[in-house]
Amino acid sequence: MLSQVARKSTIARAWQVQRATIASAKDVPFQKEYFPFVGGKYVAPNDIEKAQRLELRSPASRDYLTHVVCATEQQTNAAIDLGNEVFENGVWSRADARVRAKVLNNIAEELRKELPNLVPMEVAQTGRAIKEMKAQMARLPEWFEYFSALVRTQEGTVPPFLGNYVNYVRRVPLGVCGLLTPWNHPLLIAVKKLAPALATGNSVILKPSELAPVTVLQMGEICKRAGLPDGVLNILPGLGEPVGRAICSHPAMRKIDLTGGTRTGRVVGEMAGRNLCSVLTELGGKAPMLVFDDADVEQAINGAAFATFVASGQTCVMGARLVIHESIYESFMTRLAAKATKIRMGNPFSEDTQMGPVISEASKTRITGMVQDAVQHGAKVYTGAKAPSGLSSPYSEGFFYEPTVLGVTDKMHIWHEEVFGPVVVGLPFKTEEEAIKLANDSPYGLAAAVWSKNIMRAHRVADKLNVGLVWLNDHHRNDPSSPWGGMKDSGVGRENGLFALHEYTQAKSVVVRMDDSPFDWFEQANARYS
Repeated sequence: MLSQVARKSTIARAWQVQRATIASAKDVPFQKEYFPFVGGKYVAPNDIEKAQRLELRSPASRDYLTHVVCATEQQTNAAIDLGNEVFENGVWSRADARVRAKVLNNIAEELRKELPNLVPMEVAQTGRAIKEMKAQMARLPEWFEYFSALVRTQEGTVPPFLGNYVNYVRRVPLGVCGLLTPWNHPLLIAVKKLAPALATGNSVILKPSELAPVTVLQMGEICKRAGLPDGVLNILPGLGEPVGRAICSHPAMRKIDLTGGTRTGRVVGEMAGRNLCSVLTELGGKAPMLVFDDADVEQAINGAAFATFVASGQTCVMGARLVIHESIYESFMTRLAAKATKIRMGNPFSEDTQMGPVISEASKTRITGMVQDAVQHGAKVYTGAKAPSGLSSPYSEGFFYEPTVLGVTDKMHIWHEEVFGPVVVGLPFKTEEEAIKLANDSPYGLAAAVWSKNIMRAHRVADKLNVGLVWLNDHHRNDPSSPWGGMKDSGVGRENGLFALHEYTQAKSVVVRMDDSPFDWFEQANARYS
């Protein structure tokens, strides 16, 4: 195995080659066509005449990238049956924890080596700036390494049990798990789900978004090289109908893990529930950022810009609502707008580009409509609220939308509903109680941030926010060990850490009688019942 220094040197050389050869989406060496990954290989469906074919284009330039052949309902059902068969034969589900841990570490190593190839693909299919993708994806191997260590050191419990008995409890895998991943962080979110699902011994059916499936498909070959047995991981690109529906409604599925919209989450939960299949969902969000008058304003402005405009605002935890003390509200909004105006858009492969496009024309149209509706109802435009002008060809054809800062009221639709684009709305508050009320005024409860130098206030406010994630004087930080998930309409369950380990396992309790004294319930007067 390469030393850490040698490994970093090898990856650095690969990055140098990538920078020298890839200047735009057209330069990324996509295959002509991609297929589902089933049983350890990329295969076309047997009923390929029924298969849909997805044409992928760059959202930044509209350049053609590749075609992806979707799984059919027949191939989806066959892949699930295969995963169930592999689970039952125990080649992975009953493998020693040390074996699974070693394979996960191998996956981390193989993934790390592939990053110079995967990052340009991710940039091309999402339009995200290469600076973002390099920073984000460099951390992905950590998820496999973390869960490798966690499963290797996992211990059961021995609860107290009345009488001469020993009760031991082990965590055992569920079976076949369906992972449904979105387009905004294609590989990151797939890895967040895949690492704990595999570590705990499950079989996995992974469906990437139809808008950005290629890097997720590459995980099939990466896991195979790392030693994962064939059939444990099957990757099925396709639309919600028929692929997503077939996965969620198959009776062999024991877990569905979805990151997506709240409406989709309800549909998925209903389908899975018919088979008593458990569901983990990370859904929509409308994260408030509470800025108190004692905050470090410069840091809070930088933090708000990062929270709102990274990934072009296309994250569930993006800083969507600013709740700012009235004494600093106007200056804060003005300074944030000035910073937003300077954000550079354009070729996502340029190191100078700071923000890419949104994912599609439909997304841009929805954002435009929501902003226009807010303006018509009296929203104050501090900056943005339109597509940029002056981008050079071919990026003038892309789905770019300017970083937008709006002053609104809490009666406006845009205050409550998710935009999923580079748009932040702001409101002033007078008291701490009013700030908390405004922050909680949402059907969502995924994340929030509190900016204050008063540590007692920061903790006190965090305690009263109805969200699953709170950052104090920061935003959008994530780690394999830190639980991630929401309340209310933002989902059910938690990713990451021990919580994810429990999401992908179930408790198996064994009660051992420790004496051999005779027992006969029907003959003994004082026989123990329970």
